[in-house]
Amino acid sequence: MDYDAIVVGGGHAGIEASLALSRIGFKTLLITQNLDSIGRLSCNPAIGGLSKGNLVREVDALGGEMAHLIDHSMIQYRILNRRRGPAVQAPRAQADKFTYARLAKETLEAQPNLALFMDTVVDLVLDKEGKKLVGVVTQRRHTITCRVLVLTTGTFMEGRIFIGEYDAPNGRLDESAAIGLGTALRSKGFPVGRLKTGTPARVRKSSLDFSKMELQDGEEIMMPFSFDYDSIDRPMLPCHITWTNERTHEIIRANIHRSPLYGGKIVGKGPRYCPSIEDKVVRFPDRERHQIFVEPEGEGTEEMYLNGISSSLPEDVQWDFIHSIEGLEDAQIMRPAYAVEYDFIDPQALYPSLESKLVENLFIAGQTNGTSGYEEAACQGLMAGINAAQKLKGEKPLVLSRNEAYTGVLIDDLVTMGTQEPYRMFTSRAEYRLNLRHDSCDQRLTQKGYAVGLQKQENLERLQAKLEKMETVKELLAKRRMGEKSALQTLKMPEITIADLEAQMPELSSFEQPILYQVELDVKYEGYINRQERQINRFEKLESLVIDALMDYDAVEGLSAEGREKLKKIRPLSVGQASRINGVRNSDIAVLILHLDRGGRHGK
Repeated sequence: MDYDAIVVGGGHAGIEASLALSRIGFKTLLITQNLDSIGRLSCNPAIGGLSKGNLVREVDALGGEMAHLIDHSMIQYRILNRRRGPAVQAPRAQADKFTYARLAKETLEAQPNLALFMDTVVDLVLDKEGKKLVGVVTQRRHTITCRVLVLTTGTFMEGRIFIGEYDAPNGRLDESAAIGLGTALRSKGFPVGRLKTGTPARVRKSSLDFSKMELQDGEEIMMPFSFDYDSIDRPMLPCHITWTNERTHEIIRANIHRSPLYGGKIVGKGPRYCPSIEDKVVRFPDRERHQIFVEPEGEGTEEMYLNGISSSLPEDVQWDFIHSIEGLEDAQIMRPAYAVEYDFIDPQALYPSLESKLVENLFIAGQTNGTSGYEEAACQGLMAGINAAQKLKGEKPLVLSRNEAYTGVLIDDLVTMGTQEPYRMFTSRAEYRLNLRHDSCDQRLTQKGYAVGLQKQENLERLQAKLEKMETVKELLAKRRMGEKSALQTLKMPEITIADLEAQMPELSSFEQPILYQVELDVKYEGYINRQERQINRFEKLESLVIDALMDYDAVEGLSAEGREKLKKIRPLSVGQASRINGVRNSDIAVLILHLDRGGRHGK
């Protein structure tokens, strides 16, 4: 074999997969179409957000790289939903997109066991039986062999961009699509479909009138995404907010027939929760305005990102509707908005390890699985890389449960229920989100990262020191009296913060802010967390009922016809996973449990 592992694609999934494999010790090759596009923030120059910030911190706790990249490139930091409960709070940072991409490429280039190669993969090489992957074929006719492959094609597999009547075979504006691979996968029996996403125009900063916009500053105290650091001290840049208006909407409605979304040129379904501006105008006709976040793309550029008005309308229409918006009347458009349509693989064709059910040794991650977002891609890439390494070692895959990580929720949703539109992570998708807070990711996942070979002993020791500090803070709070209550009981009151207590207890100032922040959340939500633990115990009972992947469902008497069909397609690995399959009834689950209790085929 030329390599132990090959990773296809240099986006956020490919970065994590290739680093994981090489750091665990396997000879790895990353093949990407353009070495200069590694780690590019193709759309919004930001990392994190609601539930997405949790994903970034999970990647970090397991030993991945995304948190380090954003910590060293952020130009604004905010905690979203700070006024709401901790289960829905999350960090988000604007990135200097040029610094982010440069650091990503430098990290890959400096990594031992990892080689980079610029080419386009156009086909997979299988063994004689067509059941195992053994290599790839590239556009320049190289055949490169490997023992495992991680496929992370992003929006490039058979990609096509659309700007009004104009379309071209691109994965990004003026970047060639990966032509041939989607056709090859279809011919091999993979369930390949089409999805659509888009991005807004970029405008020149000096041409904007910020006096007509609302200023949006970041937090005064910036907490890092990575658990490796205690603080960040970098100069921050402001963002601004403006709004569309009725004139904007009139221009869009008058030209809606020129949109490829409504003219039938685009067949792929777009993201429901991040629609284009023409979608918003059509779907919400009574809305008088839509919010636009005007965000810098970096410290060394004039380009500003118009978050909230992605579009596939012609450039002349974009020109008109952008100039109808307050503060953008004289905006110089530097790059037009566009839509991109691309091939994806139905993730129901994957095991929870992200290995293909059709071809052994093939792992698939990122937008190739139908997701949207850098963070969703990164966590999948990391898990695919980890499990490809586990496969090479002959060890069991690492599968995160829904009660352990948002990453576990995301992958379980994909492989169990599939997706018909670009999948985006939300806090509402997680049943046990109080347990999945962003501040406690290290407590849940660092040991797992260590077990697979990605985390260091020193990080385990750092985690232990953190837990000891948290316990010390809680003991200090329990001992200090404040009237009739202890400081610990006082902190449970909604109107009292740890900062209030710190003003009266100077001994608390010797502890790092992340320590105090997590203690505050632990104390305030102890009752809710205990209640959720009881729910998790019931959940884990079903998850512990293992089903053999080769279960003969035709031999299970009493299953409904639809339930039997869905179980045969998905091949769940536990009764818990089976219970989440659309079309599998409660009565089917009861029959399945009874069959297993009577000696039906269990997993090993």
